[in-house]
This record gives sequence, C-alpha cells and structure tokens, in this order.
Amino acid sequence: MTPDDKPRTHRPTVDEYFSQFAELAATRSSCIRRQVGAVLVRDKHILSTGYNGAPTGLVHCTPKTCLRLQAGVKPGERHELCRGVHAEQNAIIQCALHGVSSRGATLYCTDTPCTICAKMLINAGIKRVVVKRRYPDDAGVKMLKESGIKVKFIEK
Repeated sequence: MTPDDKPRTHRPTVDEYFSQFAELAATRSSCIRRQVGAVLVRDKHILSTGYNGAPTGLVHCTPKTCLRLQAGVKPGERHELCRGVHAEQNAIIQCALHGVSSRGATLYCTDTPCTICAKMLINAGIKRVVVKRRYPDDAGVKMLKESGIKVKFIEK
C-alpha cells in the first residue's frame, strides 16, 4: 500500500456482495416502469441471473406496448396484464435452460417478489430470499415466509 492509497474500511458481507450483482442485473432491464434484477446463488457461486423485460425475441417495453401503463394500473396490481417476464422468473428459467438445479439456492433480488414469483420460488426449491427494496404488495413475502423460506432485507 502506498501513502496515497486509502485503506478499505468496509468489506461487503456475502449478502451485500451478491445483492450488488442483482443491482447490476437490473441495469439490463427493458421494463419502462421498474428495473428489477435477480441472482440465484448456492454455496457462494452464481447459478444464474435474471432481469425483467419482454420475452426473448419480442419488442422491448415501450409506452405503446405497456398495457399496465396505458391502463393506469398501480404497482403491485394486475400482473397478468404485463407482457414482461419478471427477474426472478428469468433467473429460474435460466437455471432450467442450462440444466442447473435451483434447489437450496438463495435468491438475491432488488425488490421483494410478487405473489406469482413467490409461488415459483417456492416450487423451485429456493431456501432463502435477500432483497433491497419492498414491493408495494407484501403478499409475496407473506407467502414465502409461510412456506418456510427465510426472507432478509438489506438496507441501502
């Protein structure tokens, strides 16, 4: 270390470290309303990543293609109108596409999962979820906890 080097004062925890990867994944989002990123990790190794946006091969989200925006739907409501795939869903799909089991993994996500994603995470064998921001609807978190999945919130 040279005199000009500043010593590192904080080494991120494992949860903070992988949460930063989720934030990076969110930068790839093509959603115009909310950018969400997710990372599935087991034994301190990344299994897959995901971000929210239109399915592969479809036009990215725009004010003209976003049915929820056009209808004035509030965050946390009417998920069935969204043409996008959620970050958590994409992370699970990537595991499936590449033959990687998600059983026993931890999901790091920028936002709390909605109820649709919570159901998928439960059935995908996820054991723990670490999130940075609360989604307006907390029903997904309640469902995760009811199933025995541990949910941890990291403050920004």
